[in-house]
Amino acid sequence: MNFRDHCRSQARACAGLGSPFTAWLLTLVAERLAPDSAVANRLLGWPRTRISPDAVGLRLAGALHHLVLSGAAPMLARLYADPPASDSRAWRIIEAALRQHEGAILAMLDHPPQTNELRRSAVMIAAAHWLAARHDLPLVLSELGASAGLNLLWDHYALLIDGDRYGPEDAVLTLAPDWTGPPPPHSAPLIRARAGVDLNPLDPVADRLRLRAYIWADQHDRHTRTEAALDLAAEKRPEVTRGCAIDWLEARLARPVPQAIHLVYHTVVWQYLPPDTQARGAALLARAGARVRHDEPLAHLSMEDDGTRPGAALRLHLWPEDLVIDLGRADFHGRWIDWQAPAI
Repeated sequence: MNFRDHCRSQARACAGLGSPFTAWLLTLVAERLAPDSAVANRLLGWPRTRISPDAVGLRLAGALHHLVLSGAAPMLARLYADPPASDSRAWRIIEAALRQHEGAILAMLDHPPQTNELRRSAVMIAAAHWLAARHDLPLVLSELGASAGLNLLWDHYALLIDGDRYGPEDAVLTLAPDWTGPPPPHSAPLIRARAGVDLNPLDPVADRLRLRAYIWADQHDRHTRTEAALDLAAEKRPEVTRGCAIDWLEARLARPVPQAIHLVYHTVVWQYLPPDTQARGAALLARAGARVRHDEPLAHLSMEDDGTRPGAALRLHLWPEDLVIDLGRADFHGRWIDWQAPAI
């Protein structure tokens, strides 16, 4: 796939995920970008085998949005606030930004998008209530691909299902996905410890603007939720280690967690790991699972693309039983959840 086809594909995905502005922007880039600037040359020359895994279109969208949020590009900011009817006029503004701010844009293109999408925490809340009902044990959390740690703090958020509330009364924010299937049991989980890992952790204060830049400009509700969660993360400072997820996981699994459920989880992360790294991670979990006792179970929760639509597959692997449970499916941004967990 070349860069132009990639942008068109990303535009369709953005439209399906409720961002018509980002869809329009990426379509415009696909149609009009010419190889006559440093930014354009880099984008059009991106290795074809890496364009989709690197989410290059979303890297560019984040870079342009960062210019808007930082106040560095007033004309571009006006375009974002009120897109002109003429695509030609819009492209002149975008093209000028690509030239005038090429250093900042090229620097942003070096990094993959990290939205730390909060609505995915609804899956963690539901799964944790289900696990707490099944085992009646506290949880030790290990998140792979934790970014700024916002989804490590899911127990500070509430989940609302048909007027039924899960989570603290003083929750920082409330998640209300479109829910189908039976509700999870009301067994509030207790978190004993939490930590995460990321190749490039984001700081909730120093990297606040960059993280917001990866949230699509026309999705104001996502910005509001993220701002609230960033304030919480700046206060709580969840531990997120910089490093390889599987190296870190190996060390985490080597430590016993007596009288607790060790919950290892990741959301839309596993697919970005090389196949050999995935195989190593799966083998580590299997070996660790074979060692645990019934009073110290290991749980592996994944929300990942399995090639089936709609949404992502929700799976829970439990040890020592070596039991794989289909929990249902969820929208990649957590807008809806089809919950199919078995009754406790």
